[in-house]
Amino acid sequence: MVYMAEMKKLANPAPLGLMGFGMTTVLLNIHNAGIIDMSSMILAMGIFYGGMAQLIAGWWEMKQGNTFAGTAFSSYGLFWLSLVGIIMIPEIVPGIAEPSATSMSVYLAMWGLFTGWMFLSTLKMNRALQVVFGTLTILFFLLAIGEHNPTVWTIAGYEGIVCGFSAIYLAMAEVTNEIHGETIFPIGPVE
Repeated sequence: MVYMAEMKKLANPAPLGLMGFGMTTVLLNIHNAGIIDMSSMILAMGIFYGGMAQLIAGWWEMKQGNTFAGTAFSSYGLFWLSLVGIIMIPEIVPGIAEPSATSMSVYLAMWGLFTGWMFLSTLKMNRALQVVFGTLTILFFLLAIGEHNPTVWTIAGYEGIVCGFSAIYLAMAEVTNEIHGETIFPIGPVE
């Protein structure tokens, strides 16, 4: 006997994860580019949309057997939560110091290494996803260098805006193409 719940198809969680990543990345990097100040708006996006929404998308991807997307969304959701923690914990816990520029460089470089490895996996996937992971790899390494060079930090901000919008494009393309049942916004499938 097949249960009703087993008969329902799960929705594609990737647009949720991509949008959570993309919008949060754009907002933080508008700050990194020096256009807006750091505020609770960016931190809240980091916790709820960048963090929690990506974790949810990652868990849904795992449920569907998608190891790549499950690992990516879950990891980047936890990245956003850890970044907000790095910013907020010294403000709310007495005796806990802010990280040094060197320790932040190492943190960001580790994320760059992880992202670079994930980028290699996208070479079998669509071109839009390759752009997201390629620009994100560059972003993490620019930010790691930018911890010691304000000009590179600003450049990273602008590059991060491009990265975030590439994820937003892919999210909206997946939603729109699914609704229309045809390719309205191309994502460049790899053949």
